[in-house]
Amino acid sequence: MQKAIRVKALDVHYGRSRALKSVSMDIPERSVVALIGPSGCGKSTFLRCLNRMNDTVPGAKVEGDVEVDGHSVYRNGTDVVELRRQVGMVFQKPNPFPKSIRDNVLFGPRLHRRMDRAECDRVLESSLRRAAIWDEVKDRLDAPAMGLSGGQQQRLCIARALAVEPRILLMDEPCSALDPIATAKIEELIQDLKKELTVVMVTHNMQQAARASDYTGFFYLGELVEFGTTKQVFENPREKRTEDYVTGRFG
Repeated sequence: MQKAIRVKALDVHYGRSRALKSVSMDIPERSVVALIGPSGCGKSTFLRCLNRMNDTVPGAKVEGDVEVDGHSVYRNGTDVVELRRQVGMVFQKPNPFPKSIRDNVLFGPRLHRRMDRAECDRVLESSLRRAAIWDEVKDRLDAPAMGLSGGQQQRLCIARALAVEPRILLMDEPCSALDPIATAKIEELIQDLKKELTVVMVTHNMQQAARASDYTGFFYLGELVEFGTTKQVFENPREKRTEDYVTGRFG
C-alpha cells in the first residue's frame, strides 16, 4: 500500500525533556490512523511534527525525519507554508475566526491565489459539503461563525482546512469538547474523508479509536509501543503494555 507519511527515528526534546524517543511509523495513504495513550505520552507532539508545528514552540528540537509523499519535510529549503497547506490541522477546541461563515472557509484559499466570485462560490460550497455542514448553513453564509453550535463550529473548522485541498488532515482530539451527537457526525465525516485523503487523529476515547480508525498507534512515555491495524491492536496486541491500556488496566 502507498505510504502517505513515513516517520524515521523521530526524537523531540523540549529543553532537557525528551518528549519522543526514536519513533518510526509508516502511515498508509487514504486511511484513518488513531494515536492513543495516556496524557503527556507524546501523541500531540508526534502529530505536530508531521507539519512542523513544533517549529513554533520555543526550545523544541526535532531529530530524525518525516517524509510526506516521499519528500523530507525537515530538509533545508522546505516551504513550511506549502507543507501546512498539504498537511492541514484541526484542533481540540473549535477555533473559528471572528468572521462570517463564508470568510472562515475562504480565508486560506484567498491567501494562496486570486479567485473570482464564481470560484469562491464553488470552493465555499464544496468545502462545506465535504465537511457535512452545507445544508445547515447554506442560508446564512454571511452570519458570524461564532453563532454556530460547538459541533457546527468544529465542522466549519474542518471545512476551512479542506478548502485549501490538503492531502493529509491532522486532528488533535477533534471531539473532546463535543456532545455524543456531534461526535457521531464528526466520526461519520472522517469515514467519508478517508476516501480522498489521509487522516491522523489523536484521541483519548478507546471506543472512538476502535470505531473510526483503520490503524492504531499506542504511545507511552514518549515511545511508540505498538502500531498495527486497529483490529489487531485492540483484539490481539503484541505488547503487554498495549493490552493493559486498551483493556483499561492502566492509563
